[in-house]
Amino acid sequence: MSNLAIIPARGGSKRIPRKNIRPFLGKPIIAYVIDTALQSGLFSDVMVSTDDEEIAAIARQYGASIPFLRTTETAGDFATTAEVLSEVLSQYEQQGKRFDYACCLYPTAPFVTPKLLSRAFSTLTEKQFDTVYPVQQFSFPIQRAIRLSDSKVQWFQPEHALTRSQDLEPAYHDAGQFYFFSVNAFRQTNRLITDNSGGIVISEMAAHDIDNETDWQVAEFKFKLMDNVK
Repeated sequence: MSNLAIIPARGGSKRIPRKNIRPFLGKPIIAYVIDTALQSGLFSDVMVSTDDEEIAAIARQYGASIPFLRTTETAGDFATTAEVLSEVLSQYEQQGKRFDYACCLYPTAPFVTPKLLSRAFSTLTEKQFDTVYPVQQFSFPIQRAIRLSDSKVQWFQPEHALTRSQDLEPAYHDAGQFYFFSVNAFRQTNRLITDNSGGIVISEMAAHDIDNETDWQVAEFKFKLMDNVK
């Protein structure tokens, strides 16, 4: 069985410039993900898909491979993750290399641990899912969400306005960290999330989406807190 870790890290991030290699508590943020993938022992190759020579150099410094650079078609603002993964798998196939499973690991997900990757892979193979990824529970019941229209509030689901929180079904969202998937299933559908996808629940402290400067500061705070708890 052969597994590939793919870390997509283009150079043109807009909201946080050079986001994928920006220092996170003193180390390029991508280095945490590379190190986790290598430590997991799950992968025959840990590669970074990038169009940027500086990112490539830093990735190599921390142990990742850069067998080829990303093309201009998949380096733009509108390229999807699926398109990037398809390109990577095709490039490897042209070299005569095929993989049973692959994991798309986002470069700004420093909270991912080798243990979490192993848990995802076990779930993927044992339950024969197409894809497995981390999910987090919404901190407030989504059934009691409201909309605002000219400062007026309205229930999305008025039938639950008085329902006790503990009586409502928990809801979850994608934690935005990684997708561990069957290469064969992905090649057939060209989709990461299918009707046969599975989720593994992680705590609210075990991930943080980073889209702006405040997110970055909160993520560093949470990471230090989690690190001290270990």
